[in-house]
Formats: sequence, C-alpha cells, structure tokens
Amino acid sequence: MRIISGKHKGRRLVAPKNLPVRPTTDMCKESLFNILNNHFNFNGLKVLDLFAGTGNISYEFASRGAGPITSVDADFGCINFIKKTASELDLDISTIKSDVFSFLERNKSSYAIIFADPPYDLGQDQFEKIIELIFENELLDEEGMLIVEHSKHTKLEHMMNFSFAKNYGGSVFSFYELESDEEESFEDEEE
Repeated sequence: MRIISGKHKGRRLVAPKNLPVRPTTDMCKESLFNILNNHFNFNGLKVLDLFAGTGNISYEFASRGAGPITSVDADFGCINFIKKTASELDLDISTIKSDVFSFLERNKSSYAIIFADPPYDLGQDQFEKIIELIFENELLDEEGMLIVEHSKHTKLEHMMNFSFAKNYGGSVFSFYELESDEEESFEDEEE
C-alpha cells in the first residue's frame, strides 16, 4: 500500500501477509480523497477509522495533517501494525482494539469524519446498524461526514442522512451528512 499525498507522499508500507484485511485500493483511496479535498481542510481534523485493518485510510488522513485519528479494529495483529507504523512515521493515530459495534455503543466522542470499511460479506442489517449507531449516538460533528465503503451488492442509499454515493468497480462509497435546512446537499452543489 502507498500513501498518496501529504508529508509521507509516495511512502510504501508493507503489512504482514497474515492480517485478515481487504485494503481499499489506491485508485479508490485517491478518488475518495479527491472528494474530501473539496469539502475539508484536513489540518487538525478529528477522524474515526472503523474496521481500520492495515490503517491504510488512517495513514492517508494523518499524512495530510489530520489528527487526532482513532483507528478501531477487532484484530490484534492489525492494531499492532497500525501502532508500529504510526510510531515510525510520527503520526497522530491512536488505536483501539474493539468490536466496532461495542465501540460505537459506548463511545462518547464526536468526529469531523468517520470512515467505515466493514468486511463486504457483513450482513445488510449490520451495515445499517453501523450507520444507525453513529447517528443515534451523535458521533458525527454538525459539519461532519460519514463514509461507508461497501460492495455494490449492499444498498445503503435509503438510510438516514444519505447524501450521495460513488461507485468504483465493485466498491461503493456512500456518504452521509447531517442535513441542515438552509444548505443544499453536497450532491446538489456538485451538479
């Protein structure tokens, strides 16, 4: 995996082969950050990375100046790799080894950006539960954005606060924003 932009631009990271992950491809990651660049100044942005895996997305945010970043994953090997990499590169990333659903139920912080990349084979109801927990527990800042990466077979556009989706091959990024009455949605501005 490669960091695309920021202070560690071009840096290649090699994760252990035995981690149970499906990293976001560089093409998808680049497209995602092109969208986010138009919406956020990354400096000092508080980010939550759920199902963090290798930390691929966390490193990208941190390299661009975001932080503090919280990376949550249930796998001990993933958490250790993220800790080690964040320390080596001096990135503002803290790790939490936890089941994501448990974390969302007990967490009291809010974030400017929440990125969730669950296993694609997670059930439809579990994808929906992630989104519900985030909004029910008010984990997203008022001007914040939730991004859920999922397969094209999972449909999430009916969920509360859905804003728009972008397809990249078999992968989809669904974007959610808290609606305010005065503002048009991000998708309307784009057209």
